[in-house]
Formats: sequence, C-alpha cells, structure tokens
Amino acid sequence: MRLNATVNGDPVSIEVAADARLLDVLRETLGLHGAKEGCAAGECGACTVLLDGLAVNACLVPATRAQNRDVRTVEGLARNGVLDALQRQFVASGAIQCGYCTPGMLMSATALLARVPRPTRAEIAAAIAGNLCRCTGYAAIIDAIETVATHQSASHGAD
Repeated sequence: MRLNATVNGDPVSIEVAADARLLDVLRETLGLHGAKEGCAAGECGACTVLLDGLAVNACLVPATRAQNRDVRTVEGLARNGVLDALQRQFVASGAIQCGYCTPGMLMSATALLARVPRPTRAEIAAAIAGNLCRCTGYAAIIDAIETVATHQSASHGAD
C-alpha cells in the first residue's frame, strides 16, 4: 500500500507492506535509525516516536496507522544541526551513557513537555516509565527533563 505521512516535517509517500511495522519503515525504508528495536513487545521504549504528538512504541504500531499523520523521530528534534534543549541538557546532565534508551527517552520527554510544560518530578517519572534504562538509574534523566521544563517556563514568563 502507499503510505502518505509527514515524517520530521517532510512529506513522505512510499510503498509499504500491509503488515509492516512503523519501526521497520522508519529504520529500513527511510533510514531513520534513532528508534531502536529493543524488545519488539512494547516493553522497553527504545523505539518510541511521536505520532501526532503522542509517544508510541513504533514496534507495535502498524505502519498503516501513520497514514496522513505526523511522525516525529529523534532525528527530527535537532534543527539545522543544532540539538534541541532536551538533547543538550541530556548531554550536560550526564543523562546519556550507553545511549541505547536515549532516543526513546527524548521522545517521551518531548511529548510530556508539549502536554505539560512544567511537570512535577512524579509526572516526569510517569512519562518515562515505559522507557527502560540500565545505565543511568533515571535520576540524571529526570533532572535533565526538569531543568529544561524549568528553563522553558522561565523563558516564557510562566510560574
């Protein structure tokens, strides 16, 4: 079938198998390797992408569900080669170690901050609960997200 979608702001029109997973189309057809195949069961969050702004496990989403929708991957966060605020803060806070979970964490955090600009630590923890990390212990990740939320709120005059 022909899949028409917007991926990282660009229109895409490609042939996909009716049973193709969104993860496979992103990685194998479009060459976007940020979303990772971890568990293939929606348990680890390594494949998290945004579908119309909502964090989803791309390993569980049929590619056909992306028809006429907006898909955003970690590759779509940086603009003109400049990392976005979350990406920069993950680096600055030591929230990246092996990096395997990082794209999924960033996408879950992006969805959260779009929905809740100034989340509590509990809301942050809940938002990334579907993303497994074996290296950082989560504290640095939560700190990074909280720091970005605080700075974004301050720069927008919120508080």
